[in-house]
Parts: sequence; structure tokens; C-alpha cells
Amino acid sequence: MTDKNQLLRSLPSVDKLFRDPAFEHLNKLYAHDLLKKIVTKVLDGLRSRILCNTISAEYCTSEQIVREVKEAAYQALGPKLKKVINATGVIVHTNLGRSPLSEKVARRIAEIATVYSNLEYNLDLGKRGERNAHLKNLMKELTGAEAALAVNNNAAAVLLALSSLAPGKEVIVSRGELIEIGGSFRVPDVMKRSGSILKEVGTTNRTHPKDYREAINENTALILKVHTSNYRIVGFTREVELDELAEIGKEYYIPTMMDLGSGCLVDLSKFGLAEEVTVQAVLSKGIDVVSFSGDKLLGGPQAGILAGRSDLIETMRVNPLARALRMDKLTLAGLEATLEEYVSPEGPFDSIPTIQMISASPEQLQDSAEALANAVKAEVGSNIEVSIEKGVGRVGGGALPLSDLPGPRVAVRLRNMSAARVEAELRRGIPPVIVLTKDDAIMLDARGFRAGDSAIVPKLIASAISRSERS
Repeated sequence: MTDKNQLLRSLPSVDKLFRDPAFEHLNKLYAHDLLKKIVTKVLDGLRSRILCNTISAEYCTSEQIVREVKEAAYQALGPKLKKVINATGVIVHTNLGRSPLSEKVARRIAEIATVYSNLEYNLDLGKRGERNAHLKNLMKELTGAEAALAVNNNAAAVLLALSSLAPGKEVIVSRGELIEIGGSFRVPDVMKRSGSILKEVGTTNRTHPKDYREAINENTALILKVHTSNYRIVGFTREVELDELAEIGKEYYIPTMMDLGSGCLVDLSKFGLAEEVTVQAVLSKGIDVVSFSGDKLLGGPQAGILAGRSDLIETMRVNPLARALRMDKLTLAGLEATLEEYVSPEGPFDSIPTIQMISASPEQLQDSAEALANAVKAEVGSNIEVSIEKGVGRVGGGALPLSDLPGPRVAVRLRNMSAARVEAELRRGIPPVIVLTKDDAIMLDARGFRAGDSAIVPKLIASAISRSERS
């Protein structure tokens, strides 16, 4: 009991800890009252452990307590959204924030964030304006649409369109297109929330023009086609083509819409990828409205864009729901800056990170892999085996599911340690490195590296291995 009492008496008071020189940095980072709560909680925890005989004297020194407070303060009050290094080979990685933005786009966002802007002010007329007016001309030139409207993501775009064009009315959709995407987002559920009524036609693998025609009645308000961007049905299949669908809509005076999902504005087939229908192609076939994402294949910030007939877009714009789903000024600035890259003389292939990574040549990827492998060998030294192996990357983000992105991967094998343990330590690094493991090796795909990542990844691997050895 005496030992317990001695340890309890040795614990510093809250005020003494705050006067410790090592606390100076914490006092500058966090508000006094919040930090005091954390210090009290740490000291209370130490007292409990002392009374339960689960702690030794070395953990009760002022130096150790300050370290524990620093860790507790960071966990409770520090930033949770942070940079990670993507070494998975998946470019549009949904869990890692999808498409990274270029420095130019980031500068535009920062510029608008720190000043007033004409977000909803018409400089020509000197009165209130419309925030979507900033995108209208760019979208018209890029896609050929009569009008455009942007909201905060593509799911919101679909919800707004259905709520505006078919409230209480039937919307015809092929049974093979009733998709589910990440986060349990299902087309039937969105339709129900919008107030429209789902009318399924065809079968899972085959739908014909006659199926649409036979389903049309006086309560039909919209024909919707959904792009199966995150999977493909192959074999004995049949889907109604865009021009066929547009013809049916015009024949019965019913608007047609396509939920494109991953909005692509450029031809990616020249990079060996499966042909992905573009926004321009959808509208050129006569479809009245198309919805698509501003991130993913477009390479901008998260947004949902609706483009097409001006009367239909206007119906959506004046829907009260549009205000709830609208983008903020920072997203708008980022999307505008991204679209500007598409109309520049150089085009998006050298300026938009997502397009750059998709279009990277095998030679570029091989050079990056060799440089990374050599740097890891030099940094880590002995007790590892580093090799370059064949791998397959992915576009990701629910886009181009059948398209492989072949390329090299750096494999790191440790002779006396499991890859799973080092992988876990890499996730705890600053910044974290997200990797794959295969055959008890850490697999590094550099196609998703951003500026400076190649220089620090070898050091982060060495640090992760060192921590694993001590644990």
C-alpha cells in the first residue's frame, strides 16, 4: 500500500503540469479549458491504474505524463481528416477522397475562400444573380447542352430531377439498370424518396424498345436510363440504345434522362480502356437530360451536374429542393476551375491529376517503380527483399469496371516479420500510407502518388518496420 501511496503522491497537480516547459507547445495549440479536462482525465486514469496495480513508477513521471497528455489531446482535439498516400493502384479511390485536385484548382478555391465574390450577384445588372450562371457557358460549350445546373453530388442530381419532373408520376426504368452503388445508394430507394413511382420494364439481362412502349400510359412522366458504371452484364444481353430511347420519348412526348454516374468529357479508349460513353455523346443522341459527377472521371470536386433541355433544367432550378442540395462557393470555384482546363489549348491530360494518372504511359510507371524500389532498398537496408512485379490498377470510383490498368508494383518482403504488421504501422504513420498486401508482401503502386510522395514513402516504410520490430 505504501508503494501505491508514494506513486499517488508523486503525480503532479494539474497546475504544475501547465507550468511545465514541455507544456508550452500544447498551450499554444489548444484552449486552456479543453486542455485542462484532458489533463484531469489522464491523471484520473493514472490514479485508477495505480490503485489496481497495473502501472509502474516509470509511467508516472512528469515527462511521461506530458507525453500521454499530448497523445490524448491530439486524439481528442487534433485533425481527423488528413493527407494519406495512396499506394493501392486505385486512382479514383472513394474511401480516400476520390479525385485529387490540381494545384491550380486548389489555388482558385483558396482565393475565393478568403474574399467576397459575386457568388449570387450579377455584376452587369448590379443586382442579385444566380450561382449556377457561372457554370452555364462552360457546360454549354463543352457538352452542347442548352442549360446546366450543379448540386452537391450526383445522387442529389438524380433526386432533384425525379422530384422536379415526375412527382407522383411513373418513371420507366429497365430492370437491369436498378443499380446499387457505394453506401447502399439504390435507384429504387431514391425514386421512392423523390415522390416518383418506379415502373420496371424488361428483364435483368434483356430489355427491348417494345418494353418501354408497352409500359407508357397517361401517368408516365419520364423515361430514365441508368449507366451501369460499376458493373457489367455480359453474355445473352440486350439494352435499348440511347438513340432508340430518345426516339421513343419524342414519339410519346415524354422526357428522357440518363444517369451517367461517372461523367466523362474526353475519349479514354486511346489509353487502352474500354470505351466510356461521354456526356457529349449522350446529349448528341437526343437524350433530354443527363446527370453526372463532378469528381470521378471529370476530375473535379464532388458535385452533381445536370445538363440538357433548358425548360427541364429550369424546372429543376426553381424546385425548393434545389436550394437544399446546392453547392457552396468553394465547390463551385473548384468545379469552374476544373472545367476551364477542358477548354484550354492544352486540354485536361496534363493538368487534371485524375486524367494524368489514367493516361500515364507504361514507361512512366516503370521508371517510377524502379526509382521507388531503389529508394526503399537504400533506406531500409538489410532484412528485406524488394522486387518489381506485374500488377493491375483500377480507375475506381465505380467507373470502367472491366478496364484493367496494367503496370508495375514494388513488392517489399520482410524475412522475419509479417506484411500485415507493417501494413498496420504504415496506416499509423504521418502521413499514413495505404498499401495492399499479397503473399505476405507489401505491394506499392506509385501511379497514385502525388508530388513529394516518392521521396518520403521509403522513410515511412523504414519507420513502420522499426516500430513493428519494437512492438
